[in-house]
Amino acid sequence: MDHENQFRAASIGRCYGPDAVGLCDNSTPSTDTGGDKVEVGTDAAAIALLPADIKDAGVLVIGIDPTYAPNEYKDDAGNPIGWEVDLGNAMAAKLGLETQYQPSSFDKIIPSVTGGSYDIGLSSFTDNEEREKVVDFVNYYEAGIQWAQLIGVDVDPANGCGLTVAVQTATYEETDELPAKSQECTDAGKEPIDILKFDTQDEATNALALGRADAMSADSPITQYAVSQVEDKIELAGDSFDTAPYGIAVQKDSELSAALQAALQSMIDDGTYKAILEDWGVFSGAVSSITINAATTS
Repeated sequence: MDHENQFRAASIGRCYGPDAVGLCDNSTPSTDTGGDKVEVGTDAAAIALLPADIKDAGVLVIGIDPTYAPNEYKDDAGNPIGWEVDLGNAMAAKLGLETQYQPSSFDKIIPSVTGGSYDIGLSSFTDNEEREKVVDFVNYYEAGIQWAQLIGVDVDPANGCGLTVAVQTATYEETDELPAKSQECTDAGKEPIDILKFDTQDEATNALALGRADAMSADSPITQYAVSQVEDKIELAGDSFDTAPYGIAVQKDSELSAALQAALQSMIDDGTYKAILEDWGVFSGAVSSITINAATTS
């Protein structure tokens, strides 16, 4: 699950494909359920853990794929918003840092972190063992996988054999969930799952809304948000499943991980973390303690 990895669509002029007559939403997403300003103080203990170069620069450079509403997307002016953006801003404030968001395609964020172009990647990354071979993860949330279907179509996420399922490329759903389920199908002598891949989650959602796919699979907050935005076309297909941690991607063995962990834990302790998640209606995935590399240490 990621934004991992989106109706990361959420910006103005949402249209579901070039032939999508009557499927355009030109409204601005409501901000009534999220984005209120949360005042945050600094945390001296967390600041003391910062690497010297980042502390001296005073800026945290963050790789983000702003197409994954309500986690991270763009407002009318093209600025990144979402509950993870609010979380990232508050975390940086705890560390006495400004934030500098660098929009990127999802699959290029981790290479940019390991290459030093970004300090961190904050974009709904599911922490798993394969990714931990490349980066460390500071874990801050739990999300499940959830499917959606066209209204009135009976899709069972546990039995997707022969179905076409839309998904965003490089997400956990594309790299792990759907290939494993498709293999189970073929092992049982059934038709494989046709995995319909898109660069962004909004394209995957559009494909379902247009009937190009039987279902779509994404992280639970993303699927739920997508359904709320296209509720006359699609609906949830069952409950969420396979809960896993989200993690902030950091270079392996960097001192920055401990600083981020301390800042986020301070936000849990003083209520800032809860306020942000409740403001966006995503508190169901909240954690009580911030961990590092939960996929291999839990």
